[in-house]
Amino acid sequence: MAILRFKALETVNSRTPVALDFPKERVTSYFGSYVFDKKKMKEFLSPEVFKALTRTMETNQKLDPSLAESVALGMKNWSISLGATHYTHWFQPLTGATAEKHDAFFDIEGEEVMEKFRGSALVQQEPDASSFPNGGIRNTFEARGYTAWDPTSPAFIMDTQGGKTLCIPTVFVSYTGEALDNKTPLLKALNLIDEAATEVVQYFDKDVKRVIATLGPEQEYFLVDSALYNSRPDLIMSNRTVFGHAPARGQQLEDHYFASIPPRVQAFMMDFEFEAWKLGIPVRTRHNEVAPAQFECAPTFSEVNLAVDQNSLLMDLMDRVAEKHNLRVLLHEKPFAGINGSGKHNNWSLGTDNGKNLLSPGKKPKENLQFLTFFVNTIKAVHEYADLLRASIASAGNDHRLGANEAPPAIISVFIGSQLFDLLESLEKNSDIIEKGDNLYLKLGIDKLPEILLDNTDRNRTSPFAFTGNKFEFRAVGSSANISAPMVVLNTIVAQQLKLFKAEVDAELEKGTKKEVAIINILRRYIKESKNVLFEGNGYSQEWVEEAARRGLNNITTTPPALKAYLDPKSRKLFVENGIFSERELEARTEIYFEDYVKKVQIESRVIGDLALNHIIPTAVNYQNKLIVNAKGLKDLGLGEASYSASLETIKEISERLSVIKTKVDEMVEARKEANNIEHSDAKAVAYCDSIKPYFELIRYQVDKLELIVDDEEWPLAKYRELLFLR
Repeated sequence: MAILRFKALETVNSRTPVALDFPKERVTSYFGSYVFDKKKMKEFLSPEVFKALTRTMETNQKLDPSLAESVALGMKNWSISLGATHYTHWFQPLTGATAEKHDAFFDIEGEEVMEKFRGSALVQQEPDASSFPNGGIRNTFEARGYTAWDPTSPAFIMDTQGGKTLCIPTVFVSYTGEALDNKTPLLKALNLIDEAATEVVQYFDKDVKRVIATLGPEQEYFLVDSALYNSRPDLIMSNRTVFGHAPARGQQLEDHYFASIPPRVQAFMMDFEFEAWKLGIPVRTRHNEVAPAQFECAPTFSEVNLAVDQNSLLMDLMDRVAEKHNLRVLLHEKPFAGINGSGKHNNWSLGTDNGKNLLSPGKKPKENLQFLTFFVNTIKAVHEYADLLRASIASAGNDHRLGANEAPPAIISVFIGSQLFDLLESLEKNSDIIEKGDNLYLKLGIDKLPEILLDNTDRNRTSPFAFTGNKFEFRAVGSSANISAPMVVLNTIVAQQLKLFKAEVDAELEKGTKKEVAIINILRRYIKESKNVLFEGNGYSQEWVEEAARRGLNNITTTPPALKAYLDPKSRKLFVENGIFSERELEARTEIYFEDYVKKVQIESRVIGDLALNHIIPTAVNYQNKLIVNAKGLKDLGLGEASYSASLETIKEISERLSVIKTKVDEMVEARKEANNIEHSDAKAVAYCDSIKPYFELIRYQVDKLELIVDDEEWPLAKYRELLFLR
């Protein structure tokens, strides 16, 4: 095994940056060139069809099925003109990845060979749904599903070494119509927030006809050389290192974040950015992250549905481009112990169809009241559904990251900054009677709001949900996540809260209360009711954990108990009454999440057992035998015990640690056998979390100690210093 490690090290030392040949034109000349956007639609569709399709995209209206043939023809002609030979419905099943099944445009009718793509193939297909998780939602004889085109997300061309393929973003539903994917509930949640927010914003601006939820997802990741990656079975199998002692130098010097980007990494970044731009993904930011070998890219914000699609596409794109550069992308939330993990900060806001950000203070008093309305209602929604937000970011990988002294804790809190905190305090306590003719805004201190600096303090890092000047940043989302799940929850809970708010305001208006007074009074109450969730941050100290407990905030550190929030009566009511999920869909989806957790922990457990028994123990025994020969030789020479006492101590330590490793691996395997006999997925997940996962650190501790003892020339696994610093 050590041979593989040293061959990998030899290979890494010979790497050079891949030469790139970029177009000399400006980015604007080829941005979105592989996207069937409005410009291409106008060129390849008739004016009538273009107008109808545009209306569908902008208003979420159903597309007239009679137009499908015309749209399909235009889409086919455009994609073939760029060299596409196949098409696929591109969808997002509950596996955490995207799915494709390619069909050729080429077809034969009689003796005639032609390029064909019908409207029926555009609108609906029937992939083999039995291959995807469904939570028991289908009977065996109904184990099929349908993909249906989502016109609000434009088609695009995937350009790979295997050729060019027209990709059509779709939803994925069962034979009986239940959602089997991430996109279907997201579209429903976005329609819900549009309707609820539009009704509220019309208190302030009657011209607003639509509200659009926007999202800018930051993407953190690690890069390691592919040769080193391939020398680590744990990275191949589970995307994280289950063993590995901390190197002498990790991130303690804090010198990576502001350092220059390494040449091979920059070549990779430039390459995938070029491919992203062709696909219309507005990637603008690239930089090192805090940990060695950790990096980040971030796009300009866009509409949520589009941003989710683009992030899923981006993750796939990064993976494929990295291979070209002999690198591997690690999207696991905690691939290396002892250094920062990776998140995916979701920057979320609400904008109107006339271009106003509802979470940005304005220059006019009325605009400030509008801002406070959406700002306070969002905080209130987080307060009411904190556990559901926690459930939306729960995963086996994120459990390693949350609360690990470099990421937000698992406690859901809201950071708003000292300026806004003081403003809400003042607004809550200002109980002055508003007389007729009074300047309401002046009297309440909201006629002018001080300029709010973006990220006005770095303490927001200790909060999973932070306000950063004109948006909320959901920081607890994991780097490998399909971000539709947290976006479904966030948009649904805010929509629900806005609906309740409107009902309360309307009730006051019916009593004859002045509109502004009614809004202010209700907001005051919301501020008071939501104060427990507001937290200004104090690093990653234990004091906040204790204070959160006093406030009644939950600290759910692992996935199985977190996921149970989905099935809470309050959550069921929220989703079912708003039409996001049926009871059956919600239960099925939660079952899939439990199963996913079990599978991932199970894989890690098997990898740990395999590496410990087949790699670590044999290596340590071989080295121990060398020490035994050495000690025996020194003794036979007649030298005193002092000459070989160090060898004896090391031999003894190796034996003790090997004994613990073998015992704990055997116990872990037995615990796994017992857990596998549990029928229900939620109970099985709890067993894996409570009875199997604790063995991971017990075994790791012993293995990592052996790494410091065993001859470096014999150690079989690439070490952290190699994985993190060689590229």
